[in-house]
Amino acid sequence: MDGLGETGLIGENFNQGLVGRMREDDNESRSGSDNLEVASGDEQDAADGPPKKKYHRHTPHQIQELESFFKDCPHPDDKQRTELSRRLGLESKQIKFWFQNRRTQMKTRMERQENVVLKQENDRLRAENDLLKQAMTNPICNTCGGPAVLGEISYEQHQLKIENARLKDELSRISALTNKFLGRPLLSSVNPIPSQGLNSNLELAVGRNGFGGLNDAGNTLPMGLELGDGATMKPMANEIPYDKSALLNVASTAMDELIKMAQMDSPLWIKSLDGRIETLNQEEYRRIFSSFIGAKPSGYTTEASRETGMVYLSGFALVETLMDANRWAEMFPCIISRAATIDVLSSGTVVNRDKALQVMDAEFQVLSPMVSVRRVRFIRICKRHSEGVWAVVDVSIDASLDAANSQMFPNCRRLPSGCFIQDIDNKYSKVTWVEHSEYDENAVNHILRPLFSSGFGFGAPRWVATLQRQCDSLAVLMSPDIPGGDNTAGITLAGRKSMLKLAQRMTSSFCSGVCASSVHKWDRLTVRDVSEDVRVTTRKNIHDPGEPHGVVLSAATSVWMPVTQQRLFDFLRDERTRSQWDILSNGGPMQEMVSVAKGPGHGNCVSLRGSAINGNENNMLILQETWCDASGALVVYAPVDVPSMSVVMSGGDSAYVALLPSGFAVLPGISPSYHGGQSYSNGPLGSHEVDGSINGGCLLTVAFQILVNSVPTAKLTEESVRTVDNLISCTIQKIKAALAVT
Repeated sequence: MDGLGETGLIGENFNQGLVGRMREDDNESRSGSDNLEVASGDEQDAADGPPKKKYHRHTPHQIQELESFFKDCPHPDDKQRTELSRRLGLESKQIKFWFQNRRTQMKTRMERQENVVLKQENDRLRAENDLLKQAMTNPICNTCGGPAVLGEISYEQHQLKIENARLKDELSRISALTNKFLGRPLLSSVNPIPSQGLNSNLELAVGRNGFGGLNDAGNTLPMGLELGDGATMKPMANEIPYDKSALLNVASTAMDELIKMAQMDSPLWIKSLDGRIETLNQEEYRRIFSSFIGAKPSGYTTEASRETGMVYLSGFALVETLMDANRWAEMFPCIISRAATIDVLSSGTVVNRDKALQVMDAEFQVLSPMVSVRRVRFIRICKRHSEGVWAVVDVSIDASLDAANSQMFPNCRRLPSGCFIQDIDNKYSKVTWVEHSEYDENAVNHILRPLFSSGFGFGAPRWVATLQRQCDSLAVLMSPDIPGGDNTAGITLAGRKSMLKLAQRMTSSFCSGVCASSVHKWDRLTVRDVSEDVRVTTRKNIHDPGEPHGVVLSAATSVWMPVTQQRLFDFLRDERTRSQWDILSNGGPMQEMVSVAKGPGHGNCVSLRGSAINGNENNMLILQETWCDASGALVVYAPVDVPSMSVVMSGGDSAYVALLPSGFAVLPGISPSYHGGQSYSNGPLGSHEVDGSINGGCLLTVAFQILVNSVPTAKLTEESVRTVDNLISCTIQKIKAALAVT
C-alpha cells in the first residue's frame, strides 16, 4: 500500500511485513489450483518423447479436499494417492504433482519467512555492534561508575569517586522508600518554583478559544512543586542480577499452569447464567495448583477471568507483537500506559520465537482517576507447542529473587496470565486469554470495586475486546484504501493516515492525563473546597512540540450513570447534541466535516468537526476520536487550529500540531450495589449473585487537560484549580440533565 510506512496507527513499530506475508501466503494457497502436469526428469518415460505442458485448473471442491488431506499427510503413499484420485476424479499423476507443488510452495514460504527473520536478527546484531563500538569509545570505570580517565589520578580523587557512587545509590534507595510510604517523590520539596507574575487565562488546549478570563486574583498555591518536563520515563535499571536457572523454573511452571487454566472448564471455571462471565473457583484452583512465587500478601484480593475470541491476525504476527514491548503497548493503548523490556534472557528460536524469555516492566491502567496504576515487573515466556499453536505467559518475579525491586511494585503481583493462540488460517487466530492477579483492594475506590470483581477492570474480557478492535482497525489500515465517511472530499490518502496518527497521539495523551502514569511526571494537588473524588494534577511542558509550552493542569473524576453504555456513548459523540454539554460549541450546533473510519461500526472513527453557524470564522476546529466495544467506550477530542489541520489533511507531519485532549471514558456498567466479586476470594461466583444490573448503568470518567500558563516556571493559583473543578461539575450536571437522570 502506498505510503503504508507513514500510518503510525497501532504503532510505527508494528511489523507490517507480517500482515503483508499473510496476504502473500493466501495468494500462494490459491496458486495450487493451477496444476502444471509435468513430471521431474527421472519420472518421465523416455519413450514418450519430449514432455508436453498441459495446464489443468482444479475445482474448488478438489482444492479443498487436497488442502485438507495435505494438512494431515503432506507425503501420501501410492495407496493414498490412488484413493484420492478415485474420490476426486483425477489421475494419480495429477495427485502426485499437486502434492509436489504444494510441498515446494510450503518450503518456499518457510524459507522466505526465515529470511525475513534472519534479516531482522542481522539488523539487531548490527545495532548491538554499533552500541559496543560507541561504548568502547567512551569507557566507564567499573569501580565508581564514572568515565574512565586515561592516565593516572590521585588516590584521593579515586576514593571520592567511589564514595560519590555509593551515596548516589543510597539516595536512590531512600527515594524509593519515600515514594512508597509518603506517596510522593522525595525531591518535591527541594527546589520550590520561584514566584512569577501570573497571566492565568485558563485556556483549553491550544489556547485560542478565549475561555476563562481569570486573572492574578487568588492565593498562590503554597506547594512549591517540582513539575516534570514531560519526558518519557526510562525503564528502571536492574539492581541485582537475575538467577537465570531459577527464572526458567518459574517460567516453566507458569506455562504449565496457564495451559491447564486455558483448557480446563468446570469445576475450575464457573459461568454466570447469561454466559458472559467466567469466574475462577478458588477452592478448586488451590486443590489443583500450588503457589510457586511466594505467599499471597496480607490484605490482597484475588481476581481471575478468562475470555475466548477470534481476532483478525495470524498467530505468529500476534506472538511477535506480544514479545515486543513497544508494539505490545501500542496494541493495548488504553490498558498499558508504559512497557519496557528490562532484560532478554533468551531470544528463542529465530523462526517462531519458541522458548523466548525476557524480563519486563509494565504499567496497567483503567481509565479512571479512582484506580491507581498497577506497576508490575514480570517474566514473559513464549512457547510454540505445535504447528500454528503458541502460548505466551507472564508471571511476577518472586520477591525472594528480586528483593531490591519488589519494593518498587507494592500494590499488585501477576500470577500466571497470558494467552493461548491457535492459527485458524492465514488471516485469523483463536485466542484464549487468562488474567489472574492479586492486588491491594484499598488502592481501588469503592465505586469501582464491582467492576474489578466482575472481570471487566483488568480482566480477560477487556484484553480480548481491545485486541479484536485493534486488529479490525489494523485490517482497515492494511487495505488498499482507508475508508472514509460521507465527508472526505478533498482529503488525500496520505492526509487520512496523518489524521489517524494525530488522533492516536491525542488518545494516548488523554489516557496519560486520566491515570497520571509515569509517561509524564504528574504532581498531585490538594486544594480546599475541591472534592476528593476529583483528582487534580499538574506538570510543565518545555520541549514537546506536540503540546503547548507551559504549565498543564489535568482534572478527572468518575461517576455512576444509571443509563446504558451505548446510550451514553451515542449521546456524547452526536454533534447534534454536543451543545448541551460542551462549552467549546458556544451553545450552537456542531457539524461533522471529515470522518475516517477505523473499523466496523458507525462509532469507530476519527472525525473533524466545526461550528455549524460560524463555520471557520473562529479559526478553531475539533479533532475527535470515538470507539465503543465490550471493554467500554471512548470519546476524546481536542481543539486544533485550521492552518495546522490543513497541513495534516494534505499529508504533512502531525507531530508538530500542539493539542491538549479532553473527553470521556465509559466503563461497562456494574452497579455499586453489585457484590458478586466477593466470591473471588472465598469461592466460585454463584449464578444467583449476578443481579442483572450489569446492563443497568455505566461508569463515566470525565477529564480535562488545560493550559493554565504559557510560562513553565509559573505557579498555579487556587482560583485556577477551582475553575477546572467547576468545569467538571457543570459538565456532569449538563449530561445528567440532558439524559434526564439524577
